[in-house]
Amino acid sequence: MKKLITAETRHIDIVDYLSALGFHPSKIRNKDYWYLSPLKNEKKTSFKVNRNLNIWYDNGIGKGGTLIDFGIIYFNCTFRDFLQHISAYQNPGVFLFHQPLSSSHLQPSFSVPEGEKKEPMPKSKIVIVSAKSLTEISLLRYLQSRCISAEIANRFCKEINFLLYNKKRTAIGFQNNAGGYELRSANFKGSSSPKDVTFINQNAQELNVFEGFFNFLSYHEINKNSTDILTNFLVVNSLSFFQKQSEKMEAFQYVHLFLDRDASGIRATQEVFQWSKKYIDQSHSYKNHKDLNEYLIEQHKRQHNQSYVRGRRF
Repeated sequence: MKKLITAETRHIDIVDYLSALGFHPSKIRNKDYWYLSPLKNEKKTSFKVNRNLNIWYDNGIGKGGTLIDFGIIYFNCTFRDFLQHISAYQNPGVFLFHQPLSSSHLQPSFSVPEGEKKEPMPKSKIVIVSAKSLTEISLLRYLQSRCISAEIANRFCKEINFLLYNKKRTAIGFQNNAGGYELRSANFKGSSSPKDVTFINQNAQELNVFEGFFNFLSYHEINKNSTDILTNFLVVNSLSFFQKQSEKMEAFQYVHLFLDRDASGIRATQEVFQWSKKYIDQSHSYKNHKDLNEYLIEQHKRQHNQSYVRGRRF
């Protein structure tokens, strides 16, 4: 079964899969689709997908390969975890690559053709159908697994019904300033077009910056009993938007950074320290964890274990 899923995954169209995640090509040359890299922060396109061969290569990090190789890096997960994630798409007509791969494609050349025959830009495969308050049991359970209460989630998120390749799906939706949604559920991670940041203006002099909306929700969960917090919020929804928000961030007296403690997040934090002294790295508060949500989950587990020990009778 594992071999079957792996073989099917290799035939999923990477361009279509990237579209479902909210990434669209900046340019198309014949069968080469060029993107701002989903794997790092950049201003020039360096990520290429050869749709004919169904493989990718990121010139910035010097890595490439199949969809599986991409997924492991993008989600920072194991091979097994990504197969479980992608199994949600193993349905007839969904993401399927339209040509079989032959052994002659194992060592492809990524040279850019001299001609620049342009193809139509692919349309987003995610179509938003409706948005309402969160009531779906599976989504509420997913929030619970991430230690986010329904009260906090409903303040900032919606239950989104959408079509993905004409198949109806439901996910937690966090809207950006351009009207698109970041979409999450237990077995789906993607976004609808247009992709953008989410800025929440509370007319304060300080700004809190988050990489993803679950860390933003975690912040509110941790501080839900506080009444003296007055700050603005910026959720970049992708580190590729981080540097582009420099002008907005520079407008505030202090900028508190709650970025992920992975290589990309740490690098982005170090970069802004060179801009000015107004930037404050708050990730030290969850330094032994990947991000703020992982810290929140660990805290809940610890409190539960302590309560269990106190409740035991000997």
